[in-house]
Amino acid sequence: MFETNVDATYAWLGLALVSVATAGVAATLPTSPPPDASGVAHTIDSVADGTHPSTAEHGLAANRIRLTERSIALQSDGGTGTASLHGPKITPVPAGRGSMGLNRTNGTDGLRRVLGGVPPSSAFDDPATFAAIAEQARDADAAWRQAPERLTVRRVHYGGVHVTLVG
Repeated sequence: MFETNVDATYAWLGLALVSVATAGVAATLPTSPPPDASGVAHTIDSVADGTHPSTAEHGLAANRIRLTERSIALQSDGGTGTASLHGPKITPVPAGRGSMGLNRTNGTDGLRRVLGGVPPSSAFDDPATFAAIAEQARDADAAWRQAPERLTVRRVHYGGVHVTLVG
């Protein structure tokens, strides 16, 4: 009456192994979904596609960001989200000094000031200089950077130059 059935012992050992394996798999799953890069891309495209100067902001739930003239990638503990940009080329503006190989003397500070709301005519001598600095920023290395809490998108016109700054 109190004897152990051999089949039951193997069944219990099998169940224990499956439970441990399931717990191991569950522990490796991300705790949150990847960041919503497509929502950010929609915000950028809506400003870049406009015909008039405009500004928009989008909150970010990511640790790192990588911007190129045609894509955005966001990374967090939940993974990496990427999205393509379908509007006109954007100009990524870094947050820190000396990023992207640009410095104060050749315009990064000017781009940051324009992104922050200063008119391009106050930050640059002429539209040609503004266009050249924006082109240089677009050609810079698109490295992963620390993501801000909010991403600012601003479309500006200076003379015949139309630029969409993102930073």
